[in-house]
Amino acid sequence: MPVGTLANVKTVTPDQLKSCQAEMVLANTYHLHLQPGEDLVAEAGGVHQFMGWDGPMLTDSGGFQVFSLSEMRKVTDEGATFRSPRDGRIIEMPPERSIEIQNQLGADVIMAFDECPPYPATREAVVAATDRTYRWLKRCIQAHDRTDQALFGIVQGGTYLDLRAEAAKDLADLDLLGYAIGGVSVGEPPALIEKIVQATTPLLPYDKPRYLMGVGTYREMAQAIAAGIDLFDCVIPTRLARHGAALTQGDRWNLKNSRFRRDLTPIDADCPCYTCQTFTRAYLCHLLHAKELLVYTLLSIHNITELIRFTTTIREAILNDRFVELFGHWLSDASG
Repeated sequence: MPVGTLANVKTVTPDQLKSCQAEMVLANTYHLHLQPGEDLVAEAGGVHQFMGWDGPMLTDSGGFQVFSLSEMRKVTDEGATFRSPRDGRIIEMPPERSIEIQNQLGADVIMAFDECPPYPATREAVVAATDRTYRWLKRCIQAHDRTDQALFGIVQGGTYLDLRAEAAKDLADLDLLGYAIGGVSVGEPPALIEKIVQATTPLLPYDKPRYLMGVGTYREMAQAIAAGIDLFDCVIPTRLARHGAALTQGDRWNLKNSRFRRDLTPIDADCPCYTCQTFTRAYLCHLLHAKELLVYTLLSIHNITELIRFTTTIREAILNDRFVELFGHWLSDASG
């Protein structure tokens, strides 16, 4: 799922997203609450209408963003209280309020409000956050009153696999429409993320969507899919584009590099995206050095298409029983 935090995927229009074969977009409750406010989004007809995207959408609860505020927030069993980084006002965010905001935003999938412990954290702190996340989830279920939205719960537990296992079992018993693994990619080494995902995913219902939050490199996705993950979101495609980088066939190229200055071939001759079908590496290199804004759109289109092609190819390989044959190298080599 390309990330459209503020109801836009950076530098890319909804029509361009469709051309990338994107099927679902993520937006963020915390950021949309701060600007422009859920009331305005609801008045516009919901987040789909507001941003001009008619495909499925998911809104994150804002839990990760709230807990990343560190010194600017306070957490109790009642919820989170934090100071807005925009205007300094005090905002109270109990789990019921997060659900109310997401009900107004109107995404197809909404996330329960959770407490995301940092890395590293003591076992005592992670136990407290995991228990609180479960109690908040039950309050989110009670507060959720839209039958046209699927509410997903989030498994926390930090790096403690026994806590992850307990949390996964508790969530599975609630028979939700989908489940997410949260609290990864917050500073842990990749090998530890892989260990958490491999241990936790099989404990979640296999016939419900299983979503790994905030992860989206080639290797991370291949490893997580092998464990049973179905959904991903990540800012990598557009963030790398804004730094002049192109993703291609498992690699990452800096198109500012002088070796591309006279390279009149596309980024990837096999890529069907608009960028590769129309422009050369030399042109993109030129735009980057000239600081022309168009290049960020062109690289975003390519990078989004590339990662969606990667996951589509994995899906086809699974259906043809060729996953290990074609993608086994991502599972065994932990170097990149």
